[in-house]
Amino acid sequence: MAVLSILPEDLEIPKLHSYLLGAVGPRPIAFASTMSEDGIANLAPFSFFNVFSANPPILVFSPARSVRGNRTKNTLDNALATKEVVINVVNYSILQQMSLASTAYAPEIDEFEKAGLTKVSSQIVKPFRVKESPVQFECKVNEVISLGPDGGAGNMIVCQVVKIHIEEQVLTDGQIDQCKIDLVARMGGNWYCHANENAMFELNKPITKMGIGVDAIPAVIRNSKILSGNDLGQLANEEVLPSQQEIEAFGNTQALKALFESFAGDPEGLENALHKAAKKVLAQDINTAQEAWKYLLANK
Repeated sequence: MAVLSILPEDLEIPKLHSYLLGAVGPRPIAFASTMSEDGIANLAPFSFFNVFSANPPILVFSPARSVRGNRTKNTLDNALATKEVVINVVNYSILQQMSLASTAYAPEIDEFEKAGLTKVSSQIVKPFRVKESPVQFECKVNEVISLGPDGGAGNMIVCQVVKIHIEEQVLTDGQIDQCKIDLVARMGGNWYCHANENAMFELNKPITKMGIGVDAIPAVIRNSKILSGNDLGQLANEEVLPSQQEIEAFGNTQALKALFESFAGDPEGLENALHKAAKKVLAQDINTAQEAWKYLLANK
């Protein structure tokens, strides 16, 4: 497999920028509302953004200096001057309006009005909230970290959340429902990602358990030409393998007996069939690794 290896200093900034944004994504979008010292509202989206702490609750986003002209963003100027910002999350219903607000309007232009979005007064900070956003974070700016003086350099705005506003319609049993909130995220170029039920999937995280690890999987399974790295990772996340009694009971099922009969005298074909069956089971759900293991161990 050919690999393109590059030193960042050998690239023009626009090219480097495109590689970074094309590879690092999807990126959540901070729809940042600020206010100038003169009381002029400003609204702009930034995809250099994420949550970095829960205690204290910290969000960080980074308005970069423009590559052409090396100008700073109005958002940065306002955050430095007032130390306040509201970060509104972006879902699919306001995608086009968010994009419109990214236009480089003059400082005196109100992006709320240009984008047709509704201002809602905040309760602790001065910048307005976006009514149409399903979650809004009122924030105080703890610090701004300049990452360089040249065009393309970021400015990390470290924000401490002082109040959160959540539309109740995106909640299920007191938690934000990932399907209801319907978020979007930024990719490279003109591309975005729509985090709906067709794009999202669940994955069991090994927080409270200790999986056996890929290195503990028998070599004949680990070196399978059918099972992928993802399949092996799912299998290796199990703490305990099926017992011999469970495997024997599974082997006595009609489906397994028929499979063994089909490949009588063909051990390689049987092994491949068992691996294919295990792979199919693994693809069905995040909690099917035990059943897949029974297929893989049935011939041992």
